[in-house]
Amino acid sequence: MLLIAAYPGSFDPITYGHMDIIKRSARCFDKLYVAVFENPAKQPLFTVEERVAMIMEECKDLPNVEVTSSQGLLVNFAREKGIRVLIKGLRAVSDFDYEFKMALMNKKLAPEIETMFMMTSSEYLYLSSSLVKEVASYGGCIKDLVPPSVERRLLKKFQK
Repeated sequence: MLLIAAYPGSFDPITYGHMDIIKRSARCFDKLYVAVFENPAKQPLFTVEERVAMIMEECKDLPNVEVTSSQGLLVNFAREKGIRVLIKGLRAVSDFDYEFKMALMNKKLAPEIETMFMMTSSEYLYLSSSLVKEVASYGGCIKDLVPPSVERRLLKKFQK
């Protein structure tokens, strides 16, 4: 039986912090879905298709990683794909508070699916997609925050 996990998020855009979680998770599971979800509370800069394309480009050397998108409840996506574990990346206590509540709701909706929390590596504790977009919008250097292909796409978005 394959152990299948999912790392869901909005990934607008994907950062080195996200890639840290993806690479480490891919070593722990037979298959890892990186699933781009719409977050109704956020105004995305990139379309779902653009985000999927960026992640696919960055994960091309990870053979057990599949990048996809979905809408609706995460547990429905997980059941459809045979996912047994949801990976949630954490940076700080504030992340834990939100993700803990979500994990409890997911457990109520789908008791057979587990949630695992993974701390990001210390060099990425401060890093968020929102912060990257803000720095990029003011012309700041984002070179060490996102992969080069993502940096190019961000700069192009803010040149318009």
